[in-house]
Amino acid sequence: MRILLAEDERDLNRIITEKLTSDGYSVDSCHDGKEAMDILAYTDYDAVILDIMMPGADGFAVLKSLRNAKKTTPVLFLTARDSVSDRVKGLDSGANDYLVKPFSFDELTARIRAMIRSSHGAAGNELSVGDLVMDCAARRVTRGGKEIALSAREYALLEYLMHNAGIVLTREKIEDHIWNYDYEGGTNVVDVYISYLRRKIDSGQEQKLIHTVRGRGYVLREP
Repeated sequence: MRILLAEDERDLNRIITEKLTSDGYSVDSCHDGKEAMDILAYTDYDAVILDIMMPGADGFAVLKSLRNAKKTTPVLFLTARDSVSDRVKGLDSGANDYLVKPFSFDELTARIRAMIRSSHGAAGNELSVGDLVMDCAARRVTRGGKEIALSAREYALLEYLMHNAGIVLTREKIEDHIWNYDYEGGTNVVDVYISYLRRKIDSGQEQKLIHTVRGRGYVLREP
C-alpha cells in the first residue's frame, strides 16, 4: 500500500517514514501543504497522513483540494491540536480519522489499516482468496493452514493483490502502488516480485492463484 505523509516536523517525518517503510508500506513524504497538493494532483495513494499546521497550505486546505478533485482517498489528520472542536472540524471537513500527538506508532498503524480496510469494503483484518489467508493485523500469511514467510515488499505486493482480488492490475498500477518515487530498480521489478510470490504461494499447489493476463497484467483469483 502506498502512503503520502505531509508533516513539517522533519525528525518526526523521518521517524514515521522509517516506521511505515519497515512495516512494508511504500511512503512518499513532504514537509509543506503546497507540495502535498501538487503530489496528490498527479498520484493516487491508498492513504494520506496530514499534519494540520504546515507552511504553504494547512492540512484543511490540502484535504479540501483532494475532495474537490473527487478523490475519496482515506485521510488521517496527525496534529497537536486536541480540542473537541478541532477534532469535529477535522472530521466534518472530510477526514476519515484524527490522531493527536504524541501518539503510539502501534495505534497509528492500526488506524491506517482500518482506513484502508474500510476503503476497500473489508469488514475485518483478514483477507482471503481460496485457502490463502492474510491477517493484516498480525502480518501473517497462510495457505492451507501453513504459514508463508514473506519479505516486507512481497507482503505489500500480496496485500495489494488481495485487496483487489479478481481485478486485473497492470504492471504500471502495481509499481505505482508498491514502490515510491525514490525507487531506482529495474524496469522488470514487478515481474521479478510476482515470480517470488508465485514460488511461495503457488509452488506445489494444484490450484494456482496468481495469474498472468497476457497484454494486461496480473490478477489474484481462484481458477
